[in-house]
Amino acid sequence: MNKTLFKTTLFGAVIALSTMASCTKNDGPGGENPNAGSGPDTEARQFITLTAAFPDAETNRAGDGGTLAHALTLAEASDASKELNIFANGVGYALRSERTARVQGSVNGNFLYNIQYTGANGGVFNKYRVTGTNKFEDTNEELNVASILSSSPRWVKAAEGVGVGVKIEGASAPIDGAKATAGTQTYDYVRGTVDVAIIDLNNPSVPNTTEFVFPFTDAEKAEGYTVGRVDVPVINGNKLYIGCNISKVDPSKGPQRSVNSETQAVSWSWANDAANIKGTVTLVLDYPSLANPKLIWSTQSKAANHSYRTMTQYVGNDGNVYQATATSGSQILRISKSTSDYDNSYNFDLKTALNKSNNLAIRAWRYFGEGKGLVLFTETGVAGGYLALIDLNARTATQLSTEVSSDAGLSTTFGQFQNIGVDGDLAYVPLTPSGKDGNLYIINWKTNSVTKGIRLKGQAGSFFIGAY
Repeated sequence: MNKTLFKTTLFGAVIALSTMASCTKNDGPGGENPNAGSGPDTEARQFITLTAAFPDAETNRAGDGGTLAHALTLAEASDASKELNIFANGVGYALRSERTARVQGSVNGNFLYNIQYTGANGGVFNKYRVTGTNKFEDTNEELNVASILSSSPRWVKAAEGVGVGVKIEGASAPIDGAKATAGTQTYDYVRGTVDVAIIDLNNPSVPNTTEFVFPFTDAEKAEGYTVGRVDVPVINGNKLYIGCNISKVDPSKGPQRSVNSETQAVSWSWANDAANIKGTVTLVLDYPSLANPKLIWSTQSKAANHSYRTMTQYVGNDGNVYQATATSGSQILRISKSTSDYDNSYNFDLKTALNKSNNLAIRAWRYFGEGKGLVLFTETGVAGGYLALIDLNARTATQLSTEVSSDAGLSTTFGQFQNIGVDGDLAYVPLTPSGKDGNLYIINWKTNSVTKGIRLKGQAGSFFIGAY
């Protein structure tokens, strides 16, 4: 059947759309198991699915070739005497995506969701039922959201059963070389247009979308604020919070001239003014209407919060949103449930909690409950990738020890890491330095114990990037 996706028409800064976007949806699976696809994840957990990335064949760039998946039973996952070579022929299931898939999982791990990234089918959403080993049943509930989110969408599971995709394009502050040379160039920043799409993961469809101009005020535009990316949306009650990559230039200094030492080519840019950014920024919309876009600013941090390939903000048991300044900062900020604004009295800093003198970067993290979470981080000047259990209420952290933490290849892995698996009191983290063997590590977040699980075979330029 054909599903028509209507874009909401809002007022003020929001652009009224004169066209409708459409996609094709197949109403579920046929064949031997007609009930295999549709609906929420209401069944008990049977598997822990691991995903791994491999390099692009042409550039050999880590993580850009595609994604393999393999589902382990809970017993297999915890058995250190067993070994998984997901890269061997037929062992891993190739999730459809030209580059590394942006994989999300349901609460009990019985479904995987993916929107293909780049290529001819970039922007196509697929849902898979997990049935064990390399068997993932496509539910045939495919959606094409490329017309809304492009062929390389940013998206996450923003709440159980609800995905949210976002994009921004068109932001620019152009410089005309002739005007810059003549000293007549004026600063005129175009704020860019944001698109947001809600995706029903239980019954794959797109119930609502919107488009609007990024809501910088005129004063913020004039001060040189710019936005490069939006990502990692999370739903909390009647609000949707979206991370932003904000930068700042100084228009008062005029265009800055530079000359390429090899080609003598002249280029122009605006003077960087990052030191004067007033704070970390989150884009807030009403949910589910997607109306009333506005910005909230933190006074506790200036770092970006748009992440990279992993979810970095979660709703805590106390009803507040906890947001990491990932993937370059060391802080976790709090957005109040009562004000829908930053609680600027709160600041968790991993660097302080671990008493480190070097700067730390949160590369991925997961909230468990009771104020507890697990952080994957790197340390400036120190090889490897590290784990720490954190207590957001006490603002404390405990660094955990693994056999591979100090391996320099783990920093590459952490740069692509997508998801920490959770089943009750246990967290599942595959740790494989790029191109090397490793293990699945199982962490009891209530007792702080670390157990080594199944052995994970490596392959040149490849590594595991998630557990679901």
